[in-house]
Amino acid sequence: MVSLADNSAPAIEVRDLVKNYGGVTAVHGVSFTVARGEIVGFLGPNGAGKSTTMRILTGCMPATSGHAAICGLPVATRSEDVKRRLGYMPENNPLPEDMRVSEYLHYRGRLKEIPRKQLGPRLDEVLEQCDLKRVRHRIIGTLSKGYRQRVGIAECVLAEPPVIIMDEPTIGLDPRQILIVRDLIASLRGRMAVVISSHILPEIEMTCDRVLIINQGRVVAQGTPAQLRRETLGGARYELETTGDGPALTAALAGVEPTLSVTEAGEPDAEGFRRVTLATPRADELGEPLLRALAAVPCRVRALRRLHPSLEEVFLAATRRSWETVDQGKGKIS
Repeated sequence: MVSLADNSAPAIEVRDLVKNYGGVTAVHGVSFTVARGEIVGFLGPNGAGKSTTMRILTGCMPATSGHAAICGLPVATRSEDVKRRLGYMPENNPLPEDMRVSEYLHYRGRLKEIPRKQLGPRLDEVLEQCDLKRVRHRIIGTLSKGYRQRVGIAECVLAEPPVIIMDEPTIGLDPRQILIVRDLIASLRGRMAVVISSHILPEIEMTCDRVLIINQGRVVAQGTPAQLRRETLGGARYELETTGDGPALTAALAGVEPTLSVTEAGEPDAEGFRRVTLATPRADELGEPLLRALAAVPCRVRALRRLHPSLEEVFLAATRRSWETVDQGKGKIS
């Protein structure tokens, strides 16, 4: 097993990474770092360059130019040493159909140079973590898609490398299995740096410390989910449930913040309450002054809540903005 404290370099460091396929640039000047013990979500539409970047980081594919390093070791010139510090689970992970689960993991453990005395206990630990004990003697080819995914995850974390890279780890899993994988990944926080690519955005938001969004081979946004909400969407939105009259309500709320827009959504319910959406470019909290203003209006208020945009909304806004920048720049992202 490889110690997390090999050196003081970041777990992953990428600078100006470029990958060309003939006349097509799949990765165009990508730069980012991942700290040790950090869990990072890697998002982007199909064809954005996510899998290509991951393959370069794992030494499966050379970059055209730029720098990529794992634990301070350059991938291009120290690929064997890099692979000792890396666990990689590609999308549609190929597994041997004719081996039993425990046989395969034992074989992979020996390849990963886990000492014999440690391998048996470590196998038991990983089988328990990945909920594979009941199928440890089953032939892999007979397993369901969900179990096969978990075998791939078990192999990925088996040697406890300082860096884990997973491409769509929850694809094909049922809700219970997704919870198991989420808890497993969360348990790695602080011990291993984890990069996860996934199209299941709520899973990324619940699991990851930070998010990178890539589009057209470029990083178009990065930060914590909260930072991305502020930077990408800005402002604030509130949902109000009230019996208040439209014009009087709008006038009272405009006294709190002139930029506030008021939009009614649907008809009143059986008790006369209607839902109203409030939006403003201001990002600071306005809940208390809004309630004070509503107290001066002849109405009843059942609820006032601040709406927090989902990661899906952030993702769509960031990628849409990058496409608009391309159109405005005649094919160049500034």
